[in-house]
Amino acid sequence: MKKLTSLIAILALMLFLAACSSSEETGKKDDGNKNADDKKQEEITLSYANWNLGTEEEMNIERLMIQEFENKNPHINIEIFEISGDWNEQLAAAASAGNMPDVFAISDLPLAITNDWVLDVTYLAEEDSDFANVPQVVRQSTEFDSRIMALPSGQHFLGFYINKDLFNEANIDILTSESTIEEFTVAAKEITDINQAKIGITDTGSIPDWYTASVNPDLGWFTFNGEGYALESSEFINGVNLAKDFATNGYAYSGLTDEQKANFTGEHAGEAWLAGQVALAWDGTWAMSNLVENAPFEFDFIGIPGGRTVITNDLLGISKSAEHVEAAFEFTKFMTFSKEGFMKRLEFADEKGTVISSLPIIYDQEVLDEYFARLDVPGVRKAFDELDTAILEPVKTVPGYVQSRWQAPTGIKIGDNENAPMSDLINEFITGDLKIEDYASEINRIANDRYQEALDALK
Repeated sequence: MKKLTSLIAILALMLFLAACSSSEETGKKDDGNKNADDKKQEEITLSYANWNLGTEEEMNIERLMIQEFENKNPHINIEIFEISGDWNEQLAAAASAGNMPDVFAISDLPLAITNDWVLDVTYLAEEDSDFANVPQVVRQSTEFDSRIMALPSGQHFLGFYINKDLFNEANIDILTSESTIEEFTVAAKEITDINQAKIGITDTGSIPDWYTASVNPDLGWFTFNGEGYALESSEFINGVNLAKDFATNGYAYSGLTDEQKANFTGEHAGEAWLAGQVALAWDGTWAMSNLVENAPFEFDFIGIPGGRTVITNDLLGISKSAEHVEAAFEFTKFMTFSKEGFMKRLEFADEKGTVISSLPIIYDQEVLDEYFARLDVPGVRKAFDELDTAILEPVKTVPGYVQSRWQAPTGIKIGDNENAPMSDLINEFITGDLKIEDYASEINRIANDRYQEALDALK
């Protein structure tokens, strides 16, 4: 009996030890599978189309950013989707062939929405901590019908740069963004002395676009107020007539005769400006690096009279046909508005000894401090701090804007053209014999008709 009891005890011990060993081995095996699963990620390829990529040989900052994203995400490969020719025509062809790029630059958001190219990314953007720091006025450029249909990929301001040296030489108070339109006008005229190669402004073409926003807080760019245009308003008429005054009375370089231009350096307004002969030059903030490197005078950015900032944004869209939407969002975010991505851009710019062309998209103190430590233009920093009163240039965002502002036929004869487009007609008001007062109601109807047609196409 004792022998039997001992045998049973030994067998029980052996079974217990075998079970422990099996359990330990099984646990190790399970842990190994778990680690392998964690490390193994699905291989993803995203196609990307943008007009700012340069060539592979150039390896510009955009391509360095793509390379950095791939390094951080080894399972994601970014393929460049080449587009040559008209951007929207090529995208339309790609869509028809079922071969849309997963992520692509947008030149006309309403058109992209109408053609069903872009994905609604509201659910991703609203949960993103970086997107929460994108200013509201910038978000407006990405939205339609309360949905986020694109992501901001670049931010630029439009406005006037000022040659402070010319103002000091003329003993005239230097203009600021708070200066009134009257102060702006007087200063440009007083500085002008064609015989001494000094002139007020580079050109007049932008005045009808920004003037109304400068003098009326209820009107935006080219009078657009969110619901339509007000081209028959006194503000628009006054803006066109101010442009005419500058152009025809010798206060703008673009309106000078060839004989008068011979007094100035170079062959166009940009060269005269960089030579220090123009008091006020219209341009975007993308011109800052060139001025820092080449301007032989002290300059600043003042935007438009009246203290409002004009913003123009670049946009990226995620295709509705994208298979890997979350990966596409993370890539787009890194290339555009994320803090991590923008700080990396600054590093690459430092390595290349250049300045990135886009302003920061998010309002983050560290990002702003790092950016403006590299590019100290006080007027730009001030404009960035006053985005709550900013207006959007509507080229990429307002339905039908290209038609309303430039392309719509007017039925009015100019020269040999029996049916001049809107842009030619407005230019004729500035440089020719036609009077804006006689046509304001008609061009207002045409502009609003084109807007309504494009808006209806979105519904």
